[in-house]
Amino acid sequence: MDHSTLRAIHIGCVAISIGLFVLRGAMQGAGIDWRRWRWLRIAPHANDAALLTAAIALAVTTAQYPFVQPWLTAKVIALCVYVVLGRIALRRDAPPRTRARAFVAAGVSVGYIVGVATTRSASLGLM
Repeated sequence: MDHSTLRAIHIGCVAISIGLFVLRGAMQGAGIDWRRWRWLRIAPHANDAALLTAAIALAVTTAQYPFVQPWLTAKVIALCVYVVLGRIALRRDAPPRTRARAFVAAGVSVGYIVGVATTRSASLGLM
């Protein structure tokens, strides 16, 4: 698969991933149990698998790897932060205030990830 196709798949999966996270967070914030819809429990995992597969394929085809390229290292670390915060934000048993704070922080984290991807700079091109 060529670079532009992989990149398009990766970016499309990013958009879907963010959209599904926002949808589930908004539903949870509104008191709607999104877990009762099977597709909302499964689709994010399937999409994230495609996202990660495309990311690995891009890294291999461009020979740019985390822990070699600082901007990719920053993306991987921020992704780990986003996953942890997202889990807290979507937990059923977390206090509402904790979930809301984690949701906002996850949004900031994903915004940073997109910024790093766009600028290819861990400092977002500010330094």
